[in-house]
Amino acid sequence: MPSSRLDPIDRKILAELQADGRMTNVELAKRVGISAPPCLRRVRTLEETGFIRGYHADVDPRALGFEVQVYAMVGLQSQAEADLSAFEARCRTWPLVRECHMLNGEVDFILKCVAPDLSTFQRFLTEELTAADNVASVKTSLVIRGAKDEPGVPFDILEERLSQNA
Repeated sequence: MPSSRLDPIDRKILAELQADGRMTNVELAKRVGISAPPCLRRVRTLEETGFIRGYHADVDPRALGFEVQVYAMVGLQSQAEADLSAFEARCRTWPLVRECHMLNGEVDFILKCVAPDLSTFQRFLTEELTAADNVASVKTSLVIRGAKDEPGVPFDILEERLSQNA
């Protein structure tokens, strides 16, 4: 369902929940300017239609002892759909891989990985990732520090685009 099929209240609900997914329905309803029962119905519809994929806590990996974050750029020997799908399925089984994205260009996939220490990541890299079927090359970049990590989408830009198209 394209965003143009959402009304301004639905978009406001999404923006508010993206900023704070733990707020009560009563608080959410107050922020978007409607009463609680229709607000809850709208939230459930947004969940059922896939606009809201889930709720989670933003956990600090370093506070939990995951000191190493690495981006791995993976090149495959074959880009046949069956081989791409097989690699994606394999990525879903690796706990250290937190994100997997297929790319267009020189690199086939980029993986965001976390590990408690460098030796754990190195073991994963040599025993799992580079040893996986169809993997031709892996280039890694160790994250030194992060400057921005925002979830979701910028709703202000969405609203601006929709107002220009109205």
